[in-house]
Amino acid sequence: MSLEQIIEELAVTEQDQHLTFDLSGDELAVPVMNIREIIRYGKLTRMPMVPDFIEGVINLRGNVVPVINLASKFGLQKTAMDERTCIVIMEVEMSGEHVIMGVVVDKVLQVIAIP
Repeated sequence: MSLEQIIEELAVTEQDQHLTFDLSGDELAVPVMNIREIIRYGKLTRMPMVPDFIEGVINLRGNVVPVINLASKFGLQKTAMDERTCIVIMEVEMSGEHVIMGVVVDKVLQVIAIP
């Protein structure tokens, strides 16, 4: 399934739909309601004095978005970046506030229904 097909599926979702992705050989899922978009991994601006799991920030249409490496955060082995590596931009709630952030994943797999 191509990235474009996945994005099309995200446009018509229900609450039990989840985006699955590969992270260091493990398959993880996130509710599609939290997904803003999926972009190709590109140039990040590194930030000084931040935890190792923060890859840096990106400029997404004028907004500064932090990018987190989930493999590093979860203590998994990092895999080499390739053409399937992408950044999933998502909105999460932290301390009662909505936060936009990107997470680096090895590859996006599919959208599935998880009741």
